[in-house]
Amino acid sequence: MTNQQSSRVWLITGSSTGFGRALAEAALAQGDRVIVTARDVRKIQDLEQQYPQTAKAVPLDVTDQAMIQTAVESGKEAFGRIDVVVNNAGYGLMGAIEEVSDQQIRDQFETNFFGLLNVTRAIIPILKKQNAGHILNISSVGGRITVPTMGLYHASKYAVEGLCESLAQEVESFGIKVTIIEPGGFDTDFANRSLNMANQMPEYDSLREYIVNFSAAHPRGHVPTGVQAMLKVVELPEPPLHLAIGPRALPSIIEKLSSDIKEYQRFENIWQDSTANAGLGFSFPNLIQHISQ
Repeated sequence: MTNQQSSRVWLITGSSTGFGRALAEAALAQGDRVIVTARDVRKIQDLEQQYPQTAKAVPLDVTDQAMIQTAVESGKEAFGRIDVVVNNAGYGLMGAIEEVSDQQIRDQFETNFFGLLNVTRAIIPILKKQNAGHILNISSVGGRITVPTMGLYHASKYAVEGLCESLAQEVESFGIKVTIIEPGGFDTDFANRSLNMANQMPEYDSLREYIVNFSAAHPRGHVPTGVQAMLKVVELPEPPLHLAIGPRALPSIIEKLSSDIKEYQRFENIWQDSTANAGLGFSFPNLIQHISQ
């Protein structure tokens, strides 16, 4: 896509570093138009200077609802529509459940969950009027599997997963697509600038050491490769709801889901009431099919 009639318009949160920055650069390089956002707009103004016709730098703190509405409105005013929304803003929190403070917990959810939720809510009316659009919400492999000392981060991403699965069912009839991006480890600054730490209690030191060593021992994905996967997925007429990217991401998720299934089956005899379920023919897939008819 090389002209403004055919190019997509992206709105990307957290565009100053990591996937947000790399995705903005790649979309602009292929001729798309991008509303780039960051809490500190000075960190993204160079993109607007480099692409004055196709980039719009907008300040946005996703924990501020007024700023969300302003960013969405100014972006749409600049380019006339919004085709792809990427909720990328977020950070990690490392700490055992006992270690993390109330404020750290609330801050984690304000950004990772409520920020994503409120940007999504602000954009849905625009996409509905267009009868088209694609929402890419950046979750994590940590939204499907868990490790110790990352419980609140996992909780925020599990919340994103549940939200998106319902959202996809709600907006499908309006021509809106939803994809949950589930990155594994990538060579971003997630483990440095984007990782907050709780006050550490010595009894959890061994767990922390294990997680750090485990992470260091596994290969990390190349950010441009992950970005290319996101660019490809918005081209698909029928994109997936879940997209795992990065080394070991998909195998790890499959291993976890398989383990869950085996555990459910192992203990299914604890609850067996054949009379209660006989003949009902109920299943969630059947329910969704009925609703969509």
